[in-house]
Amino acid sequence: MPNLLAQSKSPYLLQHATNPVDWWPWSAAAFNAARERDIPVFLSIGYATCHWCHVMEHESFEDPEIAALMNAAFVNIKVDREERPDIDTIYMAVCQMMTGSGGWPLTAILTPDKRPFFSGTYFPKQSRHGRIGMADLVPRVQQIWRERRHEVEQQALQVTGALIQNSTANTSGEVPGTEALDAAYGELRSRYDKKRGGFGSAPKFPSPSVLRFLLRYWKRSGQKEALLMVEHTLKQMRTGGIFDHIGYGFHRYSTDPDWLLPHFEKMLYDQALHILAYTEAYQATGNDFYEKVAREVIAYVLRDLTTEEGAFECASDADSEGREGKFYVWRIEELHAVLGASLANDLVAALNVQPGGNFVDEATRKATGENILHGSGPFAEGHLRAARARLFEHRESRIHPFKDDKVLTDWNGLMIAALARAARVFDAPEYLQAARRAATFVEEHLLRDGRLLHRWRNGEAAIMGMLEDYAYYVEGLLELFEAGAEPRDLELAQSLVAICNEHHYDSPSGGYFLTAVDAESLLVRSRQAIDGALPSGNGVMMMNLVRLGHLTGNAEHLERALALVAGFARTVQAHPSGHVAILSALDLALGPTYEVVVCGDRGAADMQAMLNRLHSSYLPRAVIIVKQMGETGALRRLVPGVASQRMVNGMATAFVCRNFACNLPTTSIEEMLSQLEHA
Repeated sequence: MPNLLAQSKSPYLLQHATNPVDWWPWSAAAFNAARERDIPVFLSIGYATCHWCHVMEHESFEDPEIAALMNAAFVNIKVDREERPDIDTIYMAVCQMMTGSGGWPLTAILTPDKRPFFSGTYFPKQSRHGRIGMADLVPRVQQIWRERRHEVEQQALQVTGALIQNSTANTSGEVPGTEALDAAYGELRSRYDKKRGGFGSAPKFPSPSVLRFLLRYWKRSGQKEALLMVEHTLKQMRTGGIFDHIGYGFHRYSTDPDWLLPHFEKMLYDQALHILAYTEAYQATGNDFYEKVAREVIAYVLRDLTTEEGAFECASDADSEGREGKFYVWRIEELHAVLGASLANDLVAALNVQPGGNFVDEATRKATGENILHGSGPFAEGHLRAARARLFEHRESRIHPFKDDKVLTDWNGLMIAALARAARVFDAPEYLQAARRAATFVEEHLLRDGRLLHRWRNGEAAIMGMLEDYAYYVEGLLELFEAGAEPRDLELAQSLVAICNEHHYDSPSGGYFLTAVDAESLLVRSRQAIDGALPSGNGVMMMNLVRLGHLTGNAEHLERALALVAGFARTVQAHPSGHVAILSALDLALGPTYEVVVCGDRGAADMQAMLNRLHSSYLPRAVIIVKQMGETGALRRLVPGVASQRMVNGMATAFVCRNFACNLPTTSIEEMLSQLEHA
């Protein structure tokens, strides 16, 4: 019989709805049941496309004997970390504090008042290789709870106390200067893999936010090595197995140092961040290769992760048919069957395909003979174009990985930003249209009484919006505004920032809490600036504030941005390369920052030429306002400074201002770019 998760909307929770474990969703009722039974809570946090979450489910949660042990010992709660990042953030911090590492599935055992006394990640069914298994862990915890309750409660008090102490520690200081940017660059340079690109060894994460910071640093400092690090990494990732050469898009990360063997899940947020990184690399270098990759990733998202209404879905699973990566790998005999001998041999030679397979794991390689397609050059060129099309058609007939189809406001905001940026850089109005459809979906389905909700699925919008929902969606709106010049995007962005200021801002210390003041009360109210797989919400919101300040001339936005970075000054100083989102915003705040207003008729050739050159240039310290001839007044109300800026001699005209001090207007594209030399 289904358990209580059967009533959930989360695809992850629904995956566990028929487990013999008596799962509860996170709720007051679940903790009340634990109190009534006087037993602890087993908290399991994961997400629908998580490979090791599937492994733990198949080994333990689907096993009747393990389920019986768990049901007797615990009230068992399942949480989708993508739906409830507020819960995940707290108990992940606990896991890292107690074990020195973290990951998913995340496991924590709590007292009935939510205080943790044990934590870890994946546990096998049986103990092995020094790792305790569920068959031993559950009865051991049950015995300790029964016989040594005082020790358990003391442990829970100590862990909770440390968590509270860390969350309330004074992190404020003086607003950092360019020395913080230098320090972050120095840390990244010391960890850079000169042979393979990227940072560190294995597992190797793409870290596009780091690459975007390095581009900014190169632009400010002139350090050519920063640009070389970015270019080398972007090229190595695109030619490695972490990129899907058949259907496009990036897998989550590489399990080896060579970008060869990926963890095969594909996340929406990764695609968005990659699009931004490759698009900005194109702006910085003019290299068409980066445009090509950005367009490939966009093609994947629009084809495979877009709903009929135009919103974007979360992710594609790593597993299919019970195996990770099965959908993506190829045997040589299969290539020959699909392509014929001649084209297959060309493909094998071009992409370094090995007869015995090229998995890093030797046992898997010998057992399967399967290959991850990868190579030293662009895949889809010359005679290989035909190979890709035929392989894609054949692969479509395979059983596809599971897709998590929920719509998240924050991740949609990132994709809106990526599409809007690509639209203006590549002069691709179809991308702007896709971004607009998604923004409209969020506005119509996930905006209620002026406040954002976090998740939509199957017609239901729910879960109070969190910091990243506001930060990422506002970023998307600002990118839409700079690409499409629709005042309503700027107006809504300002409205949402005002709501976030009201409900999330930490006025004594600076910065924003993850949850609103009227959200569910948890152990602590998280306030963080460090980046993870995603840029920190505080870092993105700081960038939004600086951009809004320069777009509108409202100094309050700029003052709040500086208060935010001052509020995290000590943590930034302690680990600068872990705070690249904040440091990228700091780069813009420190300036010199430019405000560019282009006036003219968007349908005219001279206006298009001026905007195309402006948008294709890498100008990380500039904001752009397009004033359409005959503008009705909405823009002037939001940006009072544009009222007096008009076309000169009936020609497209640029007004380039530096920290609100404007040069003489110019109708010359070259003169405009000359005035923006340091932007």
